[in-house]
Amino acid sequence: MLGARIKELRKIKGLTQDKLSQIIDIEQKHLSRIEVGKNYPSIGTLEKIALALNLEIKDFFDFKGQNPKNEIKEKIRFLVDETDSKKT
Repeated sequence: MLGARIKELRKIKGLTQDKLSQIIDIEQKHLSRIEVGKNYPSIGTLEKIALALNLEIKDFFDFKGQNPKNEIKEKIRFLVDETDSKKT
C-alpha cells in the first residue's frame, strides 16, 4: 500500500515517474517498482520523495483512501508490462 500511496501523491502533485525520479536521483524503473510494491524505498529515498512532493513522511502512511483491489490491478499491469518488455 505504501507504493500505491506514493504514486497517488505523485500524481496529485502533477509529476510523472520520470520527473520525480530525476528530482530524487534514482532510476525511473526503481521508482516504478516502489510504486507497484515490488521494491521498498529506503528511509533516505522516502525522505527525498517527501521533500520533492513537499510532504512529510507520515503522509505516505495515510491509507484511508486506498483500495486494495486497485493495488492488485496495478501489480497485474506492472507484471504484464514487464513481460511485454522482455518479449521485445
